[in-house]
Amino acid sequence: MTSPADPPIGGDSSGQKKLKLLAVTACPTGIAHTYMAAEKLSQAAESLGIDMKVETQGSIGAENVLTDNDVRGADGIIIAADKDVDRSRFVGKRVLSVGVSEGISHPERLIEQVRSAPVHGGGGGGGSAEPLSGGGGGKERSVAYKALMNGVSYMIPFVVVGGLLIAISLALGGDATAKGYVIPEGTFWAHVNAIGVIGFTLMVPILSGYIAYAIGDRPALVPGMIGGWIANTGSLYDSEAGAGFIGAIVTGFLAGYLVLWIKKVKVPKFVQPIMPIIVIPIVATSALGLFFIYVIGKPIAWIFEHLTDWLSGMTGTSAILLGAILGLMIAFDMGGPVNKTAFLFGAGLIATGNQTVMGMCAAAIPVMPLGQGLATLIRRRLYSQQERETGMAALFMGLFGISEGAIPFAAARPAQVIPANMLGGAVAGAIAGLASVKDAVPHGGPIVAVLGAVGGVPMFFVAIAIGSVVTALTTVTLVDLSERKRRGAPLVEVPGGPEPVLAGVGAAAGGAAVAADGLQKATGPAAPAPAPSPEPAPEPADEVLSGYLTEQTVKVRLAAQDKEAAIREMAALLATTGKVKDVEELVQTALRREAQGTTGLGEEIAIPHAKTDAVASPVVGFARSAEGIEWGALDGTKAKLIFMISVPEAAAGDEHLRILALLSRKLMDTGFRERLEAAPDDAAILDVLREVR
Repeated sequence: MTSPADPPIGGDSSGQKKLKLLAVTACPTGIAHTYMAAEKLSQAAESLGIDMKVETQGSIGAENVLTDNDVRGADGIIIAADKDVDRSRFVGKRVLSVGVSEGISHPERLIEQVRSAPVHGGGGGGGSAEPLSGGGGGKERSVAYKALMNGVSYMIPFVVVGGLLIAISLALGGDATAKGYVIPEGTFWAHVNAIGVIGFTLMVPILSGYIAYAIGDRPALVPGMIGGWIANTGSLYDSEAGAGFIGAIVTGFLAGYLVLWIKKVKVPKFVQPIMPIIVIPIVATSALGLFFIYVIGKPIAWIFEHLTDWLSGMTGTSAILLGAILGLMIAFDMGGPVNKTAFLFGAGLIATGNQTVMGMCAAAIPVMPLGQGLATLIRRRLYSQQERETGMAALFMGLFGISEGAIPFAAARPAQVIPANMLGGAVAGAIAGLASVKDAVPHGGPIVAVLGAVGGVPMFFVAIAIGSVVTALTTVTLVDLSERKRRGAPLVEVPGGPEPVLAGVGAAAGGAAVAADGLQKATGPAAPAPAPSPEPAPEPADEVLSGYLTEQTVKVRLAAQDKEAAIREMAALLATTGKVKDVEELVQTALRREAQGTTGLGEEIAIPHAKTDAVASPVVGFARSAEGIEWGALDGTKAKLIFMISVPEAAAGDEHLRILALLSRKLMDTGFRERLEAAPDDAAILDVLREVR
């Protein structure tokens, strides 16, 4: 029932004002859903006589962007998205926020509901604090996942820049001394090192701040960052070491959810405008900071003190056991209290003439970044381009004993990466202990051996090499196991690409909500929307999808009865073009993409896709299934119209997404689908498909 205050639906011949609505559709798990929701909303609005403009935020970029004039004249805004959408531009307007599947399944209902939706009161940045309806089960899990990945994605540049600058300055300007590698003050390389240290110092608060931002929106950014700084500054709570990245994760989530709780507090109307910019940040920052200093910080200091005492009582025990324990501790938190306890214990014994304990630590220190970097080389398909680049930087940092190079991997997927790191660190420490490796300076990594500070150099390198290989192999094994368990799981947001990229954390770790199609990152408060891609040139009338789909890649009827069999049959169909170099690899890549979230789009449509170098150039296939294949679609329908898109990694980019967008939009046309289903043979099917432009 429409209340008198609600605007009327549509308009009439009496000149009644026509309802004007706006919409934003976005989905981190596949650009197809973004455009399907946009088309469905547009069609529903047209049928109801309503003006509607829809902005799509797909991986290809923001298109049909809503202007200030659009917003000023709008009667309501529908956000159908499973990723963060900036709502600050919609202040004073009725805003209805739902999952992207609602935009596909119930567009008419959303148009009815938006007329009575609450008015957005501000305080919004990019975050999506309230739960999204219609997005499927496990939403809290997805919020936690997006939040952690948001922090990780913003942290990575600080790790890489800071770590590489420190490594370069140590290599070119450092001298080995009893206090470690020291760069003479006032020199050029001392200044380079200082810049790198700033990057590393900011790394932890950035991680914490952007975790908080993804949960609590812009008001959570300040308490998150300051909380992360406090967590990393042990002197504030009488600890010799800060809590490191683990402390940052804790403060990020605490800040985000604390801000959400404060937002629910009812305040007088005159106070509401200053809540997001003054009241919430001050209250949340003060409460979180004091809580960490007086409550959480004390246990951290206690752990540090008692671990040191415990290690002091072990010096007479087996060198192998002591080395393994030190390696486990070094690898656990990479700069946190456990790591620092082991490191300072070894460094403190150098002055007493005992250099073997530091030798154990020095062998374990580079294992984490070297192992994680090696993992990205061993199983490249498990990582996106960004993760592979981070892996190369981690390898370089490992050579210079900068264990923080592995933090992005550990923060994103602790359940798999931290155990692998600890196992490799324990192995390296135990081997160094067995061989009585010595280190005369409080530093680790191959650099200390190159500069002559290590005794027992051959076994030192053997320990590092074996430990790194153990970490790498364990990592890829655990990642594979986690991906196998997740196959067939409900649709979740996964960062980094169609490959399973750092997407674990029990799937509770996003946002840097990273798109499963691999190119969409959740943006921060100052991140501008990507520019729309230029319109592709019109295709010749005799070509379908730029010639990627031909009569050779069309099949009237699939024999397969299930999803995997259908993907295999489609891959074999594509292989007839000669563009497929490795059919099995193509199949496995497509199946890994399915494990992240179904490509069953509803309306009896499925578009499996794969970015892999198993294909030499882009190729698209189409086939029909008479009975339909269960594909896990949002609307529960079986897939009868199946497209398979395969593009090489280097050629993926906008071309891959353009194909998805073109197909998604056209397939929302009921008449087009009916013609496609009725076409009697390959040639007739191809004639219908030429309508896709």
